[in-house]
Amino acid sequence: MRVIHIIPSISEEASGPSYSVTRLCASLAAAGADVRLAVLESARMSVQPGFVKSFSLGWGPRRLGVSPKMRRWLEHEAASGRTDIIHNHGLWMMPNVYSGRVRRSGNCRLVVSPRGTLSRWAFARNRFQKEIFWRLLQRPAVAGATCFHATAESEVEDIRRLGFKQPVCILPNGIDLPPLAKRSDRGQRRLLFLGRIHPVKGVDILLRAWKAVEHRFPEWDLHVAGPDNRGYLPEMQSLATQLRLERIVFRGPLYGDEKWRAYQEASLFVLPTHSENFGITVAEALAAGTPAIVTHGAPWAGLVQHGAGWWIEIGVDPLVECFEHALSTSSQQLTEMGRVGYDWMKRDFSWEHIGTKLLATYQWLLEGGEPPPWVRVN
Repeated sequence: MRVIHIIPSISEEASGPSYSVTRLCASLAAAGADVRLAVLESARMSVQPGFVKSFSLGWGPRRLGVSPKMRRWLEHEAASGRTDIIHNHGLWMMPNVYSGRVRRSGNCRLVVSPRGTLSRWAFARNRFQKEIFWRLLQRPAVAGATCFHATAESEVEDIRRLGFKQPVCILPNGIDLPPLAKRSDRGQRRLLFLGRIHPVKGVDILLRAWKAVEHRFPEWDLHVAGPDNRGYLPEMQSLATQLRLERIVFRGPLYGDEKWRAYQEASLFVLPTHSENFGITVAEALAAGTPAIVTHGAPWAGLVQHGAGWWIEIGVDPLVECFEHALSTSSQQLTEMGRVGYDWMKRDFSWEHIGTKLLATYQWLLEGGEPPPWVRVN
């Protein structure tokens, strides 16, 4: 089976799909698929997998990602009859439009993973520009999908809300698990936020909630780690100064072993997000054995079901209320919650597990028959 995945960026500085889409392609290749991942040349990784094919940008605004070379290559591959599946990730850039256009050139199936771009919050950002792009370019491309891929039930709701009736494959992102590190009860306890410093992540909520509780929990520090997104980091640093926050560290972006050490050194992870289709940092924290506090903006109800953390309403007051309980929890109990989360990730979120299921979904799209249990047809 020959499969082409499309995503504008897989740079290390980009958001979660940089990791998850690349690992998804690797897991499909390990399961026996012939995989190519088409990306823009401007988004090179320090170590680029052999299945990645990069294309240069053409004329036009950089944020649109216009690439005539990518479009022509995709058209040729679709028309050749060699390609069985085209799988697009994300929306709002021209590579995400090309996928819907070129599938008409041949008999290949089109799978679309919105990657959080269809949420109400995402649609509301730059709404005027998105409405134009949606009507003229993006919706016609997405409408040709044979199947959608959602990472959570909330994303299925977004797909259906916009009127799409196609089957939806519901599979979460996978995660690579490091060895479970032994934790120490000594020293300061650390609350960690790790992710893009972007308005959607709710960093402002976190800082205001920390202001309300920091004096009652002197044994706790707050670390905020992650790359700046279009100047939002200085805004948050300024807010921290205005609030006169104590015991807070802005650590900048963390990658590789340094990132995993940050998870493992934290006693508790927090993501007060407004909107996530998955939230890869939550899975990473759990894979490092760290329990998590996550808002309903991300699909992590399982934190409560498995006893690996807290799942709360969005906002300052709910986060303050949760902090009062979570920061009072003993180190021993938090360690046990982290161990539960690690076991959960190992059981249900391995990349081998996810890749095998997605390959079975592709086979169903090509051959028909009874849909797999993780595919929603209504």
